[in-house]
Amino acid sequence: MADYPITPVAFRNVMLQDSFWLPRLETNRTVTIPAVLQKCEDSGRVDNFRRAAGRLKGPYVGTMPFEDTDVYKAIEGASYSLTQRKDPALEARLDQLIELIAAAQEPDGYLYTNRTIDPAHVLPFAGPSRWSNLVMSHELYNCGHLYEAASAHFLATGKRTLLDVALRSAELVRTVFSPQGRHDMCGHQIVERGLARLYRITQDKRLLETARFLLEERGRHESRQQYVFADNPAYSQDHIPVRQQREAAGHAVRAAYMYCGMADVAALLPDDEYAAAIKAIWRDMVDSKLYLTGGIGARHKGEAFGEAFELPNLTAYAETCAGIGSALWNHRLFLLTGEPQYIDVLEQTVFNAVLAGVSLRGNEFFYVNPLESDGSFRFNHGSAGRQPWFEVSCCPTSLCRFLPSFPGLMYASTDAGVYVNLFAAGQADIKVGEARVRLVQETEYPWDGNVRITVHPERALSMKLFVRIPSWARNQIMGGRLYSFEQPSGTQPTLSVNGRKAEVPGSGYAVLDREWNDGDVVELSLPMPVRKVVADERVTDCRGKAAIMRGPLVYCVEGRDADESLDDLSLGKNGLEAVHMPDLLGGVVAVRGRAFTAVPYCTWANRGPGPMRVWLRNVG
Repeated sequence: MADYPITPVAFRNVMLQDSFWLPRLETNRTVTIPAVLQKCEDSGRVDNFRRAAGRLKGPYVGTMPFEDTDVYKAIEGASYSLTQRKDPALEARLDQLIELIAAAQEPDGYLYTNRTIDPAHVLPFAGPSRWSNLVMSHELYNCGHLYEAASAHFLATGKRTLLDVALRSAELVRTVFSPQGRHDMCGHQIVERGLARLYRITQDKRLLETARFLLEERGRHESRQQYVFADNPAYSQDHIPVRQQREAAGHAVRAAYMYCGMADVAALLPDDEYAAAIKAIWRDMVDSKLYLTGGIGARHKGEAFGEAFELPNLTAYAETCAGIGSALWNHRLFLLTGEPQYIDVLEQTVFNAVLAGVSLRGNEFFYVNPLESDGSFRFNHGSAGRQPWFEVSCCPTSLCRFLPSFPGLMYASTDAGVYVNLFAAGQADIKVGEARVRLVQETEYPWDGNVRITVHPERALSMKLFVRIPSWARNQIMGGRLYSFEQPSGTQPTLSVNGRKAEVPGSGYAVLDREWNDGDVVELSLPMPVRKVVADERVTDCRGKAAIMRGPLVYCVEGRDADESLDDLSLGKNGLEAVHMPDLLGGVVAVRGRAFTAVPYCTWANRGPGPMRVWLRNVG
């Protein structure tokens, strides 16, 4: 059976015990998920299922037909969270929601509350009949989120309640969209990767064939009008067939979700042309369309990628959902190839573009993630700061499901060995061939670059341990040519096994191939000097400027932490020093320079809105 050549270690087999990620996951469990569930109630999203189930009178509540997905994403996030800590009250709440969703589903599997409530009075985006306005109806988009939530809930709890709902829906989609049926697809991708997740559970290859059919229809306009929005023919990546696409273009979230679906098809069917396309698109992105934070999507208009090197700071869009989509796409590219540059981009994206999207308290969010703020431009959908909810609240609900799934990105395996991709204290139970091994990580990453890994095989085990040496520790940034360190680091990583020095490669993974015994210890030291970063001269907004990085973290200066105007600050010959500040922003390693203190970008705007800069003048 075809599959990714590398298998991720499931989130339920990784338990975090660190001081960086575990508090964030706990905040997500105790604050973000309850807040999102309550907002789904308060905003009428859950009531729409009650109305569709005939348990409540009244019209559809909401302005968009895709608001069902916020409920699905909340269920997905809560399901992931249940694998990290038992919560009977939360599990019971999910059971009630799922029973309601099942009751709202029509007999043939159709599930779209906006139409079921009152087919004669739907929102304009929905279209007058089923599947009649797929460019904007989001009917299949809703299905994709349902399928992902159902997969997560089944894997977390073993219950089939939501999975059966999803499979009834998928059977309808499979029969409607086929070579013998409808020849079109959803304007907003995600159903493709949702179908792939259902396939993993059911092994029903027809689901994969439907995913590929929907992808193949994109860019083919023989029997329908091209999907165009915001004057952008590439908005829904419908400008040319997906096999021919070689540039990151259009709506950034739709693009990232599509690239994930293409990766799944490339691995599971398999399809080498799909793999070649997404690798070329990735290269275009990292060389010309990727923010230093890992954010993607330069333009507010169309929430889209811009042209090559079009990366404005103040007006950056860099939607939180796009960052999450990019991280998941990069993870799939790694599983497909085993190449470390994809994890380099994933790491920088998650630590910066994604984590910035949620406040430290867990109940306020960024939809948009600029690299500069003047404190007054209302970049965040009407606000210059964070918001507790949005009319379109895809980002809060995406965050609540992504964060508890983070442990599933850390490790991977083959029959030959284990990949250690990301660093966080905790332990993982991993299958290697017919054997099992437990890895225990001790580290204060990302504040400190020392990592200790203790290996506990069930018996003496010959295998390879692949330990990633991050690109930032090798004088590179995310495997692309957009950014570089102003000066090479004077210190290099070191590695040892049981106290004996091991070779550290110039790039990629350190491969430790040996017989492992219980209690063997690997020690990795990643020096973390404060570094100045410069951008390609073709990025006009960053000319004559520099940014600050330490380890995987991008730093910024907020107006409240500067003794002079941010316009006047210069990194020039400014001495930069890393300083642990336990009372600042929950405890961070800050960077102190003359006349300012820089904080990790992922923590900005937690003390209210105000001026902020990632890129500062670099003169003097």
